[in-house]
Amino acid sequence: MHRNLNRSVVAAWILATVFFAAALSARAQDSHPDAANSVTTMITTTPVAQSSRTDFQPLAERRWEMGPFVNLGAGVGDRFGYYFFAPGFQLGKNLTPIVHAGPLTGRFEFGGNIMPLWQAYTPSPYRIAVPVSTLTPEGVEQVGGGTFTGLSITPVVFRWNFATGSRRFTPWFQAQGGVVYTTHKFPPTIEVLGGTSVWNFRSGAGIGFHYFTRPRRSLDFALNAEHLSSASLGDKNPGVNASLQFQLGYTWWK
Repeated sequence: MHRNLNRSVVAAWILATVFFAAALSARAQDSHPDAANSVTTMITTTPVAQSSRTDFQPLAERRWEMGPFVNLGAGVGDRFGYYFFAPGFQLGKNLTPIVHAGPLTGRFEFGGNIMPLWQAYTPSPYRIAVPVSTLTPEGVEQVGGGTFTGLSITPVVFRWNFATGSRRFTPWFQAQGGVVYTTHKFPPTIEVLGGTSVWNFRSGAGIGFHYFTRPRRSLDFALNAEHLSSASLGDKNPGVNASLQFQLGYTWWK
C-alpha cells in the first residue's frame, strides 16, 4: 500500500514539474526577440495571419468562463482500489485586473461547479471477523462495498490564472470545497455496527491549464488532490483521506 502511495506521489510531482516547465517555455517563447521578429514578419506579409493572431483574447479581456467537464479519480494510501467518475458543468469569473508579481503575475477568479452524477467504485462487499462481546469473542459482519451513486456541488473554487504572455496557454492553481450526497452511506464500513453518512465534504487543491483552440474556446486539463470527510455526521468518519482527480473540460469564454 505504501509503495502504491509513493508511486502516486511521485507521479503527481512529475506531472506538476512538466506543467510548470511548459508554462515557462510558453512564456519564454512569446517574449523571445527572434519570435517577436518572426511574428512581425508574418503580420507584414500575411494579413490573414494577423487576424488569427489578434483574435485571441489576452488574459486581461477574459471575463466569464463556462463549460462541461468529466472528472476521473483514484484513491491513494488506505483507499487504494477506490475509483471515481463524475461529469459536470463549471462556471467562473475573473474578478481582478492583472496583478503584476513577477513569475506569479496573473488574475484571481472565483467559480463553482455541479456534478449531477457522482460515482465511487469501491472493492466488492466482503465479510470480516469482529469482536462482539465477552461471551461471544468473535462474530462475522458484512462490510459494504461496490458502487456508490450521488451528486456533488462545489460552490467555492478559488483560482489564480497565471499570465504567461502566451495567447493560447493559460495555466492556473486552484483550491476548492464542496459537498457530496450519495444514496447510500459512503464510504463503506461494517453495516451492523454503524454506518458513515450520505453527506460528505470535498476539499482540495490542484493545477491545470487552458489551451485555446479558438479565440473564445479552450480545452482544459487539471490534476487535483482531494480529501473527503463526513465531518462526523455519521456514526463513523473513515473518509477518503487522499485521492488524485484528473479533469478534462471544454470552455466557452465571454
